[in-house]
Amino acid sequence: MLGLLKKVIGDPSQRDLKKMQKKVDQIEALSDEMKKLSDDGLRQKTEEFKKRIQDGESLDNILPEAYAVVREGSTRILQMTPYPVQLLGAIALHQGNISEMKTGEGKTLVATMPVYLNALTGKGVHVVTVNDYLARRDSEMMGELYTFLGLTVGLNESGLSKEEKKAAYEADITYGTNNEFGFDYLRDNMVLYKEQMVQRELYFALVDEVDSILIDEARTPLIISGSVERSTQLYLQANAFVRTLKNEEHYTYDEKTKNVQLTEEGVNKAERGFNIENLFDQRHVQLIHHINQALKAHVTMHRDTDYVVEDGEIVIVDSFTGRLMKGRRYSDGLHQAIEAKEGLQIQRESMTLASITFQNYFRKYETLAGMTGTAKTEEEEFRNIYGMNVMSIPTNKPIAREDRPDLIYKTMKAKFNAVVDEIEELHKKGQPVLVGTVSVETSELVSGLLKKRRVPHHVLNAKNHEKEAEIIENAGQKGAVTIATNMAGRGTDIKLGEGVIELGGLFVLGTERHESRRIDNQLRGRAGRQGDPGVSQFYLSMEDELMRRFGSDNMRSMMEKLGMEEDQPIESKLVTRAVETAQKRVEGNNFDARKQVLQYDDVMREQREIIYKQRMEVLESENLREIVENMIKSVVERNVHAHTPAEEVPEDWDIAAIVNYMKGTVLNEGDLTEKDIWGKEPEEIIEVIWEKIKANYDQKEQEFTPERMREFEKVIMLRSVDRKWMNHIDQMDQLRQGIHLRAYGQNDPLREYKFEGFEMFEAMVASIEEEVAMYIMKAQVESNLEREKVAEGKAVHAGSNQQQEKKKKQPVRKASTIKRNDPCPCGSGKKHKQCCGA
Repeated sequence: MLGLLKKVIGDPSQRDLKKMQKKVDQIEALSDEMKKLSDDGLRQKTEEFKKRIQDGESLDNILPEAYAVVREGSTRILQMTPYPVQLLGAIALHQGNISEMKTGEGKTLVATMPVYLNALTGKGVHVVTVNDYLARRDSEMMGELYTFLGLTVGLNESGLSKEEKKAAYEADITYGTNNEFGFDYLRDNMVLYKEQMVQRELYFALVDEVDSILIDEARTPLIISGSVERSTQLYLQANAFVRTLKNEEHYTYDEKTKNVQLTEEGVNKAERGFNIENLFDQRHVQLIHHINQALKAHVTMHRDTDYVVEDGEIVIVDSFTGRLMKGRRYSDGLHQAIEAKEGLQIQRESMTLASITFQNYFRKYETLAGMTGTAKTEEEEFRNIYGMNVMSIPTNKPIAREDRPDLIYKTMKAKFNAVVDEIEELHKKGQPVLVGTVSVETSELVSGLLKKRRVPHHVLNAKNHEKEAEIIENAGQKGAVTIATNMAGRGTDIKLGEGVIELGGLFVLGTERHESRRIDNQLRGRAGRQGDPGVSQFYLSMEDELMRRFGSDNMRSMMEKLGMEEDQPIESKLVTRAVETAQKRVEGNNFDARKQVLQYDDVMREQREIIYKQRMEVLESENLREIVENMIKSVVERNVHAHTPAEEVPEDWDIAAIVNYMKGTVLNEGDLTEKDIWGKEPEEIIEVIWEKIKANYDQKEQEFTPERMREFEKVIMLRSVDRKWMNHIDQMDQLRQGIHLRAYGQNDPLREYKFEGFEMFEAMVASIEEEVAMYIMKAQVESNLEREKVAEGKAVHAGSNQQQEKKKKQPVRKASTIKRNDPCPCGSGKKHKQCCGA
């Protein structure tokens, strides 16, 4: 339908490109004027632009002159002058769009213009790359140009100290990876002093390889996890319960998906065993989680197959290599459940302290722009989720690459024999070959076959980015054979060696179609840069995963009916189209999966923004007394209203319960009696209690001096908010994992998640208020006040095994308001760790 509309009314992005062409003409018209300026004169333009922006002139107005300055600066410093099509791409980026530019069209140079223009505001521009090597390379290479024009450049790498990071973010332009920017945002919202924050307000981000970062990596969130003390009792109870269950009667096990779940009878047995009415009540989120993990431990995890017991510890066995993976632990309590099963000591589990998806992090920027060679196939996702349009920028020279139809073989063996024959033939001729594979295993298989034929080659598998870039750069030399996974070497161009053009340019040979057309296009685009000749061809077999998943049976029977030999391929555009249709279906499924991740994270986003905003107010505020008083008032009002319901006569109100509660939380023994509030209306009761609280607050402030009281309020508030929020994230995570079961009861899981998530958030806020009220009014202020981290965290991108190093801890004043073994301030007579500090 969309295609038909475009034919009728024309592609809107093409109309926008025509409008942008007028600006390109303006920039080029300023060329001679800029050439006349000395180096100092060119540099002074930066200060002139900054002044004009401060005086209220818009960036759009300054754009033609600013781009002309960068164009001239680039000619002098980098010996590269942007082409008109590059200026077009640069204008699209400033407008917050995606510039789709083919490989070899100079995207890195295109970025310099919108980056310079937006950096003139002084608000800071972030240039985001896919790996550390590219961030360092681009910051050094393009940094020369920015420095020449009078701007500062920072590099944000992992492992920097807080001071070094702060300096990198204070620069006009900061280069770094998506992981590092995202983790810094999360870490900033866990600091104890405002001075420890490193990022400024998020203003303008330019994302290189935007499809890789905002789409391929968007399925998995960034997580900061840490160890916290947790009761092991529930693991033992769940383990003892699961031992009594029988297969088929109490639970079902699907061997194919390794999915195990309770039957109706199993649920009933759990409710009887744990003496509860409804196992699926939100109060039992943790219990059901522990039962599920215990079930998994007993039914799906097998000793000496999935794990071994060594020196009293569970050690995971790698299912691919059979090697022991010491130091690795199953997440989400599964490891503890296995420890309980094997009768071992239960170790502390890691807990999510903070998390965010890339979608929600990058949507926090005022303006977001991106560049890639392949984005058009995901245009709908970019528009729906990020509000960005994809602008296909024309190439500087026409594309001369020949894209041949796919060759399809009956078996995988026949396909790989044909692939190796072709590579050997091309190598003899001297034509360079880039072999694209979907997985590391396939690269190793092709490499093994080539070794047998004694064909020299390089294998790339994205482990060493610097070596990777070097290998990719040399892949266009005469006779070169390079095997690479389809994603390897992004951001690096393949330049053709001497005499290669005469041989037909680079030959790109795909050994399989990827489930995303975009990644196939990325591979094809390696050949034919800047108008060079080149060839691309994919070799497929009926046994490939994509073909197996999407209707290759008909084609296989057709091949057999025609009596085709195993090593005889079909070359047909019809087949190529069928493969592309299959890819579209997979892309649609993946888009839905990412959209679902985002929908669930949006529930957390609203809550996260409320908490982070309030946390920032606590850090920035000089005096929290008013906020604390409002929290105490809420606690008092909630309790009074709960015991004085409007539908009951005053004689039936539970006045004794109000007095006991107030004594236990916000007042001292003897401050309030039943007589003080008997016969009064709820609002009058609240007023009486509030007057007494206020008097106690004033007295406490006099005793400890206002300055120490202000710091005490911050200490209590930060600790309560952080501890309750971290527990809440963990509970929401557990709720999220089991929520899909609601679909069996004809309920929409997302709607249920929103509803219950809101209720849990409300309960958390009430719990924070109660804890703050009690500690402020009951706790004794010690002389050595401190702000203390609730847990020590480490950063993990959930989609990988990559873990960031723990950052150096900043010196903070160490101590504690209430020691764990002190008597609990609530007056229970128990130790603090066994009561309110549990």
